[in-house]
Amino acid sequence: MFSVYILTHNEEKDIAACIESALFSDDIIVVDSCSTDHTLAIARSYAERGDPVRVVEHPFESHGRQRTWMLENIQPKHDWVYILEADERLTPELFAECCEALKSPDHVAYYVAERVMFMGSWIRRSTQYPRYQLRLFRHGKVWFSDYGHTEREEVSGSTSFLQQTYPHYTSSKGLSRWLDKHNRYSSDEATETLYQLKHGSVSWRALLLGTTEVERRRALKDLSLRLPFRPLLRFLYMYFGLGGWLDGRAGFAWCTLQAFYEYLILLKVEELRQAETSSDNQAEPLKPTVSLHG
Repeated sequence: MFSVYILTHNEEKDIAACIESALFSDDIIVVDSCSTDHTLAIARSYAERGDPVRVVEHPFESHGRQRTWMLENIQPKHDWVYILEADERLTPELFAECCEALKSPDHVAYYVAERVMFMGSWIRRSTQYPRYQLRLFRHGKVWFSDYGHTEREEVSGSTSFLQQTYPHYTSSKGLSRWLDKHNRYSSDEATETLYQLKHGSVSWRALLLGTTEVERRRALKDLSLRLPFRPLLRFLYMYFGLGGWLDGRAGFAWCTLQAFYEYLILLKVEELRQAETSSDNQAEPLKPTVSLHG
């Protein structure tokens, strides 16, 4: 058995279905970032009726810090934990495979592939499926740091991959919420892009010879930050290179939105550069003038 952490913020449309999918576990911990809708009331209603659900509030700082705080301050019932987002579901098949893996674990953490659901369809091709996320791990062996709008894991030990997948309903709260969220995300990604351009590098070995999808994908992102015409290249890569055109109308919409998101990041990178230049100019001391009548 393993504990399940569920991260939430204003997830009243998703939280009930998410908790229901996780009730295979006897320890569900909802970590809420001070929601202002009915998320907390819905989550607490499960605890009140006797389900194994705990609800904890903690102000949101960043994705990485929220996860690290959660792992450091909320003790799970079991040695192994699974992180679940509110717009994701834990399927019976995945739960069974997780339990099977824990009978004699050879690793400290396991990656699981997501199935991105958008406009009622599985966007299989243009999302680089199978695209893996770290979800199941031994408590105390994994920590998180911030990277762009999201987080990256730091694992103390070996990892492996599970075969079962989970659905990720990326637009379950409507397109307006998706656009609002990615507008915020683009600000964090712009800051991260500038940092990586100044201090980061491309791992060609990981890109060409990486042994896992995660390693290759992260190296590809580092390369993409340095390419010209990124929005156009991203659309062409996703729609034609990955076969997004086979995902139908939803696939075209997905690829278009991702290209727009990329363009939004570029605009904010330029905005940050202009702000830096303006700040540097203001910091320069004024040069003394020479009087011709001295």
